[in-house]
Amino acid sequence: MNTPDAAPDIAGALNWARARIAVVDARVLLRHVLQCSAARLAAYPEARLDEREWAEFLSLVERREAGEPVAYLIGEREFYGRAFMVGPAVLIPRPDTELLIELALAHFGDRPHARVLDLGTGSGALAVTLALELPDADVTAVDRSREALLVAMANAARLRASVSFVLGDWFSQLGGDRYQLIVANPPYVAADDPHLGEGDVRFEPGTALAAGPQGLDDLAAIAAQAPRHLEPGGWLFMEHGYDQAAAVRGLLTDAGFSSITSWKDLGGIERVSGGQWLGREDSR
Repeated sequence: MNTPDAAPDIAGALNWARARIAVVDARVLLRHVLQCSAARLAAYPEARLDEREWAEFLSLVERREAGEPVAYLIGEREFYGRAFMVGPAVLIPRPDTELLIELALAHFGDRPHARVLDLGTGSGALAVTLALELPDADVTAVDRSREALLVAMANAARLRASVSFVLGDWFSQLGGDRYQLIVANPPYVAADDPHLGEGDVRFEPGTALAAGPQGLDDLAAIAAQAPRHLEPGGWLFMEHGYDQAAAVRGLLTDAGFSSITSWKDLGGIERVSGGQWLGREDSR
């Protein structure tokens, strides 16, 4: 379909866009441009865009057609019922990662003043959500990227969450601090995985995705170092790839964890593995 010379109405704009991108993406982008609800978009298909709105919509559709993620185009993504600001410096929060929140709440929802650590916080989705869902918790978030931490800090301020932020590589800047709960969604894609060159992933930060030839390097580092930063009885939960559960359970076993389990996401895939640290003298 040719591009209209003049700004069309809502129906015309969507009709033009659906020949280039998914209709659901077109609706999200047009709602973003018009700053309106889905109901208004459906109720007034005859409403005409002005020239500025049409130019902005054209640009966004072209960028989406080139593969740029919708979340980056509109600058936010929903996670656990809240809107988080995102950009190219951070991974886009995914629904599968909400399993980490569910596990944390199941294990610590009734525990007062829990000390919680989020490793590789990115947008801050995990840390901010845990701080809001566990208002008595003391939440610390770590990331090696200064740019990512700025996004996470902005999200914490926007959502009024109390989180302490640390710039560093995993546990390197935490000294002897210990926690009751550690959650992590680290890089876990194999460095030569062809999916890194496909779809939305092409636009996300590679350092937040790939971790060695098998995708296990960061998972292994976290599992090995976590015992020095967990209180006896504390838990470590790590998100991982669809085929890595057995390997991650092995890493947790080697590190001396107990009650090691893998939990399935909504798609029935073992997506998070974790264990409890009961405390051993030789870990100190």
